[in-house]
Amino acid sequence: MNIFQKIQEKYVTEFTNNIPFDEFLLNILVTALLVTLLRLFYIHYGNAISNRRKFSNNFLPLALGTLLIIMIVKSSIALSLGLVGALSIVRFRAAIKDPEELTYLFFVIGLGLAGGANQPVLAIVAFSVILVLLFLNKLFTDKTPLQKEDRMFVNIQTDAEDLEQITKLLEQHFSYVALKRMDTLEKGLALSFVCKAKDLQQLSAAKNAIIQLSTATRLSIIDQPDLIV
Repeated sequence: MNIFQKIQEKYVTEFTNNIPFDEFLLNILVTALLVTLLRLFYIHYGNAISNRRKFSNNFLPLALGTLLIIMIVKSSIALSLGLVGALSIVRFRAAIKDPEELTYLFFVIGLGLAGGANQPVLAIVAFSVILVLLFLNKLFTDKTPLQKEDRMFVNIQTDAEDLEQITKLLEQHFSYVALKRMDTLEKGLALSFVCKAKDLQQLSAAKNAIIQLSTATRLSIIDQPDLIV
């Protein structure tokens, strides 16, 4: 008996007995197709500000990796317990900048789990329903009236120490000014205001006036359209 016959008897036969090859191939193809469609949906309808095309390139390997793990451990309790122990020492430190990214990663993992559990029909039905609901949610959300994007955080760090002067300066250029935080520095103040500006011209005029306080003055403006004031 040559080595190829031994490999066939020990590994190939064992594989086909535990996992029929046609089911294995079907699950991989269905999972890959669904994840590819999800990737296209995420690129076109996602709201994340990061590079959605680059981020979604992780969907396929994540789903297929999940499918492979589930297929390996589902036939053996010992392997599943060993997997729990192995994963308990693994720490994933990838930065998730947007909650939507995490949501889609869970969706991808769910598709991988369904494929690994030999549930292609469940994966297709669940994928179709969830995608329709996501599309309807996107459709109705986009039609809701948007809040006026005129609110912002204005952070000022300066060696000037006259808080009243700085506040009056802001009130000359913004329609709404509210002090939210003040920190004293070794020389000067670090201030955080909530302000409302009508247009870019008003914002530019306020910026020019603030930096005239002193050469050491630093200004940071952060848009906060959902802030209620």
